[in-house]
Amino acid sequence: MSSRVDYMAPWWTHWLHHFPHINLQLQPVDNTFSPQREEYQQSLVFLLCVAAAGLGVNLLALAVYLSCLCCCKREEEETKKPNSCCVTWSSVTAGLLSCVAVGVGFYGNSETNDGVYQLTYSLYNANHTLAGVENLVTGTMGGMQSGLKDHLSRLDEIFAARGDFVQTLRFMQQMSDTVVKQLLGLPDWDWASMDLAALADRTAFVEYYRWLTYLLILILDLVICLAACLGLAKQSRWLLTTMMVFGVFTLILSWASLGADIATAVGTSDFCVSPDKFIMNQTKGIISSEIVHYYLYCDQTLPNPFQQSLTVFQRSLTTMQIQVQGLLQFAVPLFPSAERDLLGIQQLLNSSEGSLHQLTALLDCRGLNKDYLDALMGVCYDGVEGLLYLCLFSLLAAGSFCTMLCAIPRAWRHIANRERDYDDIEEEDPFNAGSRRLGSQQVPQGNVHSFCSYSSSMGSESSLQPPTTGPPVSNIPAAEYMNQTALFGGNPRYENVPLIGRGSPPPSLFSQPYINYYSPSMRATYLSMTEDQRRHFGEDFRA
Repeated sequence: MSSRVDYMAPWWTHWLHHFPHINLQLQPVDNTFSPQREEYQQSLVFLLCVAAAGLGVNLLALAVYLSCLCCCKREEEETKKPNSCCVTWSSVTAGLLSCVAVGVGFYGNSETNDGVYQLTYSLYNANHTLAGVENLVTGTMGGMQSGLKDHLSRLDEIFAARGDFVQTLRFMQQMSDTVVKQLLGLPDWDWASMDLAALADRTAFVEYYRWLTYLLILILDLVICLAACLGLAKQSRWLLTTMMVFGVFTLILSWASLGADIATAVGTSDFCVSPDKFIMNQTKGIISSEIVHYYLYCDQTLPNPFQQSLTVFQRSLTTMQIQVQGLLQFAVPLFPSAERDLLGIQQLLNSSEGSLHQLTALLDCRGLNKDYLDALMGVCYDGVEGLLYLCLFSLLAAGSFCTMLCAIPRAWRHIANRERDYDDIEEEDPFNAGSRRLGSQQVPQGNVHSFCSYSSSMGSESSLQPPTTGPPVSNIPAAEYMNQTALFGGNPRYENVPLIGRGSPPPSLFSQPYINYYSPSMRATYLSMTEDQRRHFGEDFRA
């Protein structure tokens, strides 16, 4: 068999071709591409099982990590100093890996789609060529068997009185039978065109949904990454929990796509390493090996297997045209009614000659060989390369979501620790009415006067005595209090507002260590009180 110089399988197909081919019984099998063989199918399924095992190990590692994280929770609660640096860098790493994975995935998906498109385009071109050959052969045979036969039958009746003219008609009939015989000797391309058309349709259908599925996976990965970053920025625990669930789902998708991609890449590489051998085996017993070899290699030194049939076809047509010219020259003057049938035969021969030229061009190996090479280039170069990039995308996406799943629980605990610290601060806040933890000193509720009500009474026109009628100043709503303070020369500052409606803090809080809880303006107001005012409000406000 001739060596091919116009096609060389890329190095990555040889690398994938030498992957271990092991069946489900863990026994090595032949790596020759034979999809009908059960052992070969099991070797591809074994690669899917390897990806499933990788998913199991990944989930087990995540479970161990989360268990260790829960076990270490008590130690971190004692320190109360959660390290957010680890969470930050883990989130940054996950985000970068996710962005790189999505970029690689888009490129790989586009490359694979381009390769499959080139394959289907070449299949449709080859199908068009074979269908054209079949139509030309069928049309020429129909013209010879029906049209020419009708013309010769009528001429036989017209030339019945002339034996020499009848003998010419018999010779033309023999030439017509010779042409039909040569056309019948050509391969039946109808089955091949139907197979190529069905293969192209199925391939285009599967590729469309494969491309669409990967596009949705890429978009899902990007959305999950952005939503996780938003949850970290907003410190939203429910959003982080939701993204964690989707992260586990996408992690499973990543490993599943990795298994499917690597199995498809290995199977395709097995075909790309020796495609001619597979096609020769598939066409054995259907088309002669000489014809298949002629189209696969298209070597100019190889003889054209159709050359003899086409030459006999051409000579038969030429001989028939010479006979028709002679009858037009010598028989028409004697039998004018024969001119119409002779001109019909001449037109039919001219049409058959045009079909012969088209048939010669279509049967030439260069057209089908170009389609064959284009299909190989599309599948073995762009297609397999795109599958490798998709495998890399799956690995990067799996790493990204593993990092994210490790970072989210720590971020969740960090948010919980901060909320707990805020709760502790509020419980220790002396302004908070819900927590009056003053040690052993308890202040009677009857002697506690509102410091803000005192500050409001400072702006009265007549005296510093509290009002004898109406609701207590401490019960004045916040809006009314703010208005009164502004009218009587006070400053409605925000720091005084929390005291409204919550009761005044105990006066003893102005002493250490609680004095730092009060603003400078409040301490200045207290120190400016006169002795009468202090006597009125009681001993509660003494420092």
